[in-house]
Amino acid sequence: MPIQHETELYEPIKQALERLGYEVKAEVNHCDVVAVRGDEPPVIVELKRSFNIPLLIQGIDRQKLTDLVYVACELPPKGRAPHGVSWSDLQKLCRMLGLGLITVQFYKSKKKPAVDFMCHPEPYVPRPNKRGAQRLAVEFRERSGDYNVGGSSKRKLITAYREKSLHIAYLLQKHGPLSPRQLREMTGNGKAAAFLQDNVYRWFRRVSRGVYALAPEGETALVTYSHVVSGYTPPPLT
Repeated sequence: MPIQHETELYEPIKQALERLGYEVKAEVNHCDVVAVRGDEPPVIVELKRSFNIPLLIQGIDRQKLTDLVYVACELPPKGRAPHGVSWSDLQKLCRMLGLGLITVQFYKSKKKPAVDFMCHPEPYVPRPNKRGAQRLAVEFRERSGDYNVGGSSKRKLITAYREKSLHIAYLLQKHGPLSPRQLREMTGNGKAAAFLQDNVYRWFRRVSRGVYALAPEGETALVTYSHVVSGYTPPPLT
């Protein structure tokens, strides 16, 4: 059963900090928990029953007072993170904000609550993903139009790869069986042969050596994605 009030988090967290050598006091200048160890900077912990935006805002506000700020909440009985995300996602979020994250798991038995310091407050140093940025730029550049709706989920997206596959399917429908060389010249797609051979969507079929035709699945795809192929103009055979 979830805890009824955030004050239930205080004692387990206090004891955990005391085991680390801190002196702990509650509600110091509006901070839920303040811990001091020798001459070190103070540690502040903000408490909420569950992980939410107000908890993060409180934590960020406390960073005016010290760099060592934790946000703390209950670990639900089934261990699931809130908002349909994972705890690793929430740890990443806290790290990006320079916050630490503490969870407290309560048990139905007399067993003491378990306190877990999931991550510690430290300066966030982003690690650029140059390869990912390059893939993003290539995907954007190679799409011929904007055929998706932002925020869509559980629906097939029109990617650059799907567009190029549709272009090949369209030409096979208009001209009949073609060779990879003909399709490469007609589409300007230097990887046309790989599209035909990989046949990711099962839209193509080989009718003889080096000659491909449109499969029934490809006919269906041209109807499904008619809004994409409607702007295509079939070039003459070469």
